Amino acid sequence: MSRYVYFFGGGHADGTAAMKDVLGGKGAGLAEMTNLGVSVPPGFTISAELCIEYIKTRTYPGTLREEVAANLQRVEELIGRSFGALSRPLLVSVRSGAAVSMPGMMDTILNLGLNDAVAEALAAETGSPAFAYDAYRRLVQMYGDVVLGLKGPRSPFEALLRAKKETRGVKRDIDLPAEDLAALVGQYKEAIHRLAGVDFPENPDAQLWGAIEAVWRSWLGERAVAYRLLNHISETLGTAVSVVAMVFGNLGEDSGTGVAFTRDPSTGAREFFGEFLVNAQGEDVVAGIRTPEPITKMAERLPAAYTQLVETKERLERHYRDMQDLEFTVERGRLYLLQTRNAKRAGAAAVRIAVDMVGEGLISDEEALLRVAPEALEQMLHPTVDPRAECRVVVTGLPASPGAAAGQVVFDAQEAFAWAAEGKPVILVRAETSPEDIRGMAAAKGILTARGGMTSHAAVVARGMGKCCVVGAAGLEVDPDAGTMCADGGSFRRGDWITLDGSTGRVIAGRVALVSPSTGEHFERFMKWADRYRRLRVRANADTPADAARARAFGAEGIGLCRTEHMFFAADRIEWIQKMILAKDSAGRRRSLAKLLPMQREDFEAIFEAMDGLPVTIRLLDPPLHEFLPHEPEAIAALAKDLGLSAARLTAMVESLRETNPMLGHRGCRPGISHPEITEMQSRAIFEAAVALARRGLKPVPEVMIPLVADVAEYRNQAELVRRVASEVFLKARHEVSYLVGTMIELPRAALTADAIAQEAEFFSYGTNDLTQTTFGLSRDDAGRFLPAYVERGLLPQDPFQVLDQRGVGKLIRLGIELGRGVRKDLKVGICGEHGGEPSSVGFCHTVGMTYVSCSPFRVPIARLAAAQAALKERGLEDRTAATV
Repeated sequence: MSRYVYFFGGGHADGTAAMKDVLGGKGAGLAEMTNLGVSVPPGFTISAELCIEYIKTRTYPGTLREEVAANLQRVEELIGRSFGALSRPLLVSVRSGAAVSMPGMMDTILNLGLNDAVAEALAAETGSPAFAYDAYRRLVQMYGDVVLGLKGPRSPFEALLRAKKETRGVKRDIDLPAEDLAALVGQYKEAIHRLAGVDFPENPDAQLWGAIEAVWRSWLGERAVAYRLLNHISETLGTAVSVVAMVFGNLGEDSGTGVAFTRDPSTGAREFFGEFLVNAQGEDVVAGIRTPEPITKMAERLPAAYTQLVETKERLERHYRDMQDLEFTVERGRLYLLQTRNAKRAGAAAVRIAVDMVGEGLISDEEALLRVAPEALEQMLHPTVDPRAECRVVVTGLPASPGAAAGQVVFDAQEAFAWAAEGKPVILVRAETSPEDIRGMAAAKGILTARGGMTSHAAVVARGMGKCCVVGAAGLEVDPDAGTMCADGGSFRRGDWITLDGSTGRVIAGRVALVSPSTGEHFERFMKWADRYRRLRVRANADTPADAARARAFGAEGIGLCRTEHMFFAADRIEWIQKMILAKDSAGRRRSLAKLLPMQREDFEAIFEAMDGLPVTIRLLDPPLHEFLPHEPEAIAALAKDLGLSAARLTAMVESLRETNPMLGHRGCRPGISHPEITEMQSRAIFEAAVALARRGLKPVPEVMIPLVADVAEYRNQAELVRRVASEVFLKARHEVSYLVGTMIELPRAALTADAIAQEAEFFSYGTNDLTQTTFGLSRDDAGRFLPAYVERGLLPQDPFQVLDQRGVGKLIRLGIELGRGVRKDLKVGICGEHGGEPSSVGFCHTVGMTYVSCSPFRVPIARLAAAQAALKERGLEDRTAATV
């Protein structure tokens, strides 16, 4: 017969800390503490597997009631109380707890077992009618909210309580006399009957099963579902249900309750941190019903219990070898632990705790690396919204680039640039961005778009710049002509203040306080450990000398993607690229390219210098050429005048170059094949820059990358041209520089014919943004409108533009590597899509044997840690990354 219920109490538990999948985190913690001899109220845990069964069928095994009754009887016998009895009544709590911690996301019900008769008996036993009826009114309120569905705007209970306190002239719940609390119980029951259409159950057994089923249902509660989506927690885990004998912190001045952390969760300092309340129940601390006191004050108010608590927290931290989050109650001087779990912590705290625990001999440096989630490092590299700040969220979009920024709303890139030049912090708000917005994007503190996905133009450019960015804010209406943006959360005009949270996607009204980033010696030591263990190299995507220098400071070992198109949008260059595109013949194009050559050469010299001695992979011009052309009437008129054309004629020329599907059109290697002078100019700029640096005693390491190749013939056409120009430059300079020529694998056909391409190409770099969209047949700019719904409904496990699709796109990558190295054993292979900085995708890159990953500069430390973790996991070390807040 299957077992569903696991007992704990009296120094013995049926479960252990290793049984989180069955008992949930809370149940496993209660069982482990019981086995350790920690003072824990007795109880039992119902297996999490029943949660999913109940949700699907709204039934549970017939034997479950018998198991629950038998274990409830063991609790009764252990503490000498009986559930529902009028003499020494037992009250219980029903608590949720999944295998992965989801604090506050599911429901708890306290004081089950009370009814009119039991409340009267409890009042007589304790000599405190106020205590008995306070517990009773709490039960009725929780039961009405959680079990009967009155939580939220429908809930009448707080208004009734507030009215009673106003009538009595008191501010605190505990100052209400017993008769008022008893009257509230009656009012609460009347409200339940009126609003829920049922009566509060007087039968304790009915209360218990109503609470158990409500906790199961809370797995599908709105906040629980949202939390799991945000934190990539499986829907199939379910929640266990722990039924625990009640202990009371609201029995008087010798009782209390609190929450504590064995170290400071914000800084990681080895200081006991927490809060407590005298004469209160646990919900009072968590819900902020009363203002709690610092945990150190407990030494004065409840000294014996505090001494025991300090000893217990030290013992639990040593046992778990990690910072613990504790919940406790003191009942008439006796301490009880109600929960221990590995505590959530800020990114900086996670690193400090891991490093300090190595120094304390609790863990090894390998374990320390596995204790910190790579994403947690982002908090140390970007400003974040102050967690104590009050936030009115206007709309929520996709968290495209982390960090936080506060600024004044502007709707035009030129205006953003002008306002920023005046010293004003601005947030550039657009329906979607285009390459023409680059100056405004660079000037803005943050970027917000109504449309677009995680690999849209705004997202990719912002990540490269290290700018906070929120994209795809569904429900946001942007009207640049009127100078307004509107969402359900409010309307804002040009110049109004908003705050962006690029780590969560929140758009917040007003100017919210931010927390500045910091690293320090703990971070540096931690990253040195990561570099010691990783095999995978880490490069950066960088297009400017500033980006390159920043990337190198973050530990980048080269540039894996330098996008040359971004260099052409500067004010002194855009006109020449536009004239080149609109030229009638090759001679006209060459005249414009001659103007661009010294500028491009200067760019490459500065980047080679910033990356002295490290490889720099330069992608030749990739986007559709029409993206460089003006589309606004004013810009068209200005360029037409310069070219001696009518605005109508220029408009017609621009429209003639517009493509129906530009992402699959005349882009990548194709313009260089149609107009070889473009590839010639860029190649000449690269090699002349490399020679100039080499003559100065520096060591440039250029790698020229041909984009969007579908067939080896395309690659061969462009590679021969690159090599011809290199030979011309070296011959003229009488100086040679070593270089490589390779290609981006970003089309399925390229992956499938990688063996042919590798006979010619010296390296592969997987462009997973394009490879994902061409494999799925999805537009990365448009898919943001519906992909979140796909993930929410379980059609896809994650957004494939955020997390690499290992089953599909990954199969193409693996095949391409195998085919390529089958003909060129020393083939260098990297990834330069945005997946290069996503931890699970980095792990995949390690597994398939890539040489390096490349990501935006601010994600370089994240990739370094993820690569180290992949190497350690390959050796069989357990992943114990701590949750961060």
